[in-house]
Amino acid sequence: MSKYEVIIYWSEEDQAFIAEVPELPGCAADGASYQEALANVEVVIQHWLETAQELGRPIPQPKGRLMYA
Repeated sequence: MSKYEVIIYWSEEDQAFIAEVPELPGCAADGASYQEALANVEVVIQHWLETAQELGRPIPQPKGRLMYA
């Protein structure tokens, strides 16, 4: 499991759960269930990181959980 923030929400338009990774531009996946979207985005995250590394592009460090005062 990656340490990047994942936002999962239901899309009426797509009739699917959408999982987005804000720290990795363009990194997103979908699924028929919340769990499926999460599993799919984990695969996409790994592909995103591998591709960025192969292309010599910078890979953002996971920001971790934001703490609010």
